[in-house]
Amino acid sequence: MSDDGKLVADVIARHGHEPSRLLQVLVELQEALGWLPPGVLTQVAGGLGLSRAHVEGVAGFYSFLHARPVGRYRVLFSDNVTDRMLGAPALMEALCGKLWVERGKVSEDGLVSVDTTSCTGMCDQGPALLVNGRPLTRLNHARVNQIAELIRRQEPLAAWPAELFHVDDNIRRRDALLGSSQRPGEALKAAVMRGREGWLEEMRAANLRGRGGAGFTTAVKWMACRDAPGAGKVVVCNADEGEPGTFKDRVLLTSFADLVFEGMTLAAWATGAQRGFLYLRGEYRYLLEPLRAVLARRRNAGLLGRGILGETGFDFDIDIHLGAGAYVCGEETALLESLEGRRGTPRIRPPFPVTHGYKGRPTVVNNVETLAKTTLIAINGGAAFAATGTAQSTGTKLLSISGDCAYPGIYEYPFGVTIERVLEDCGASDVQAVQVGGASGVTLAGYEFHRRIAFEDVPTAGAFMVFDSSRDMFAVARNFVHFFAHESCGFCTPCRVGTSLLQGYMDKLASGHGAMMDLADIEWIDRLLKNASHCGLGSSAPNPVLDTLLKFRPAYERRLQHLDFAPAFDLDAALATARRMTGRDDPGAHLDTTQEATP
Repeated sequence: MSDDGKLVADVIARHGHEPSRLLQVLVELQEALGWLPPGVLTQVAGGLGLSRAHVEGVAGFYSFLHARPVGRYRVLFSDNVTDRMLGAPALMEALCGKLWVERGKVSEDGLVSVDTTSCTGMCDQGPALLVNGRPLTRLNHARVNQIAELIRRQEPLAAWPAELFHVDDNIRRRDALLGSSQRPGEALKAAVMRGREGWLEEMRAANLRGRGGAGFTTAVKWMACRDAPGAGKVVVCNADEGEPGTFKDRVLLTSFADLVFEGMTLAAWATGAQRGFLYLRGEYRYLLEPLRAVLARRRNAGLLGRGILGETGFDFDIDIHLGAGAYVCGEETALLESLEGRRGTPRIRPPFPVTHGYKGRPTVVNNVETLAKTTLIAINGGAAFAATGTAQSTGTKLLSISGDCAYPGIYEYPFGVTIERVLEDCGASDVQAVQVGGASGVTLAGYEFHRRIAFEDVPTAGAFMVFDSSRDMFAVARNFVHFFAHESCGFCTPCRVGTSLLQGYMDKLASGHGAMMDLADIEWIDRLLKNASHCGLGSSAPNPVLDTLLKFRPAYERRLQHLDFAPAFDLDAALATARRMTGRDDPGAHLDTTQEATP
């Protein structure tokens, strides 16, 4: 057996020859080999009893998996709009120049490749990049020079200066959750003392709503799962924090992991679940070992495993499942598909996960912040939790603030805080717009800054991006459109084609070929995406364009060159190279675009 064959066999055996572990097998093999050779995919298919087409389809779905060599060093610059504002494109160009490599290609010696990725979750300390999956923040030309030299010397990442990989929490404002000093197991003991039904009563009284953006009432979800027929109930923590501008889950998983795992165990106590998964986004791969260490410590303390806290029948444990670069897996049914070893394509609902989730079992899927907040309810009670915030939005909310402000980072506020107050606290001035909720959220203009962060006014999963008057809001919207076109899973035609068409129209305006008809076509595509897409990705893709067209229309109109129609392709300009080669620039070497074509 070849070395690769032995490696494949060992990895598959370690994952129990379980087909649902396919993505984890592929991630582990790529970490060992640098890419996924065709022969390895064939061996994986045979070892897991899957078709070769299925394995290749899964490998081709996730952007962090590679069926071709990408070099010993894979450098990915964050292409999020806030990183671009901080100069990421120029830094990437500088690094490519120093390494003699074109963007998106592997260097001739096979050493390195440089490209972009959608968002690294480091928006508070950008520009940022990933090198072989590890984040480097606060990039500048000095750091780029240092990185280039380390790569040229072929230094292993373990030998790189530790300061390059330092990631700050940047917690700027603490409230109930971030200011909590609870000990591991404290919340769990309080919930167990109340009994399962008493614990659910406290959750009902708290009226906690999901912090992932949708705002579904957590107690209702838990009760639906508890009451669903079938054994083997499951709790899933959705840590696939892929929304541009959001990084609160990164901080919770870094410094408050015990609260997150305790929240998952509280959900298991309420629903009777015995199995839990934390789905960790691929960009946070560097947190995997620290999180596993927290889980091991909790098992040793009797807070996970069989008979938790000595309670007979309270058996629950947690496994960490790594994502591999797919924004759509933040949607709960796409996440479940990925957990089961498939492409992250959203499911048709109903049935809903609470009755037919992971492998058809009743499943609760909650956000990282949601689960952490349940520990406060267990300790202080539901009424105390509901006393903060508003009637429809109880408790506090974590905001990930980035962009044009003096103090980017994590801020915790009671629900109901105004946009004005947040801007004042983060040191923002001359603000033109705020993007709340990330690319799929809402763009607020200055006259709306009196509005409040709350489900009944401005709901958000946590992103809060600030843009001052120097920013071009068309360019901001265009960046988000490119993001959605790249992240579409391709399952439904309206999203697959619509996001691509929308990207084409925005690029046409950016290149100076815009016409009034294009704005009408853009608005038509926006309506189509919103009304006909299969899942939330497609229906929210036009949000930044709809908002900026309405509130910042001059940013679009100043790009219009014609009142009626103009083609996106300039044939005469395309002949410029031929004119230079022949040394001609006389009228006969140009197309006469002023005359109408004859039939």
